[in-house]
Amino acid sequence: MSQKSQHDPRAQHSRRTILRAALDEFADAGYAGFRMDSVAARARVGRSTLYRHWPDKAALIADALETLNVQPDPEREAPTGTARRQVEILLKHLARALSDSAVSACIPALVHAAGTEPDIRRFFHAYSAQRRQRLTATIASGVGDGQFPARIDPEAASVALSGALFYRRLATTEPADSEFLTALIDTVLGA
Repeated sequence: MSQKSQHDPRAQHSRRTILRAALDEFADAGYAGFRMDSVAARARVGRSTLYRHWPDKAALIADALETLNVQPDPEREAPTGTARRQVEILLKHLARALSDSAVSACIPALVHAAGTEPDIRRFFHAYSAQRRQRLTATIASGVGDGQFPARIDPEAASVALSGALFYRRLATTEPADSEFLTALIDTVLGA
């Protein structure tokens, strides 16, 4: 996007509309069925507008998915909270995102595309690692100051915690409610 269009409210609105349309198309059609002309129609823009900013569908999908990469700042939400409270904040946010949002709608298509498309796989791995980074750091801080047992491996714990939520979303019909999150945290990080 050009410097001028980054500050132009109309261009910003158009970009948001296109990215939202791309998310909807990805959720509905998956990677294989994703069509730039369908995105253009959904966003009510010309195809040339899309190709001016995104060379191909992989780039557009990656930018659209990046708009979903919003995480809470547990230190700001609970500045005097324990490491456990901060882990709860991060997991509740992830559980909400996986159950009731654009993220939830795109997860099946993203998982499928990551299995067949190398560019999407690389994006998904980087995206997942970035999302887990704050959780891993929070757990490491809790281990470091004795709030969690020293035996806890922060990276393995963050994978176990977030992975359980993804599993719950993709393989069951059960919600990741507060009771489940409490039991999960107790099991992985200790009561």
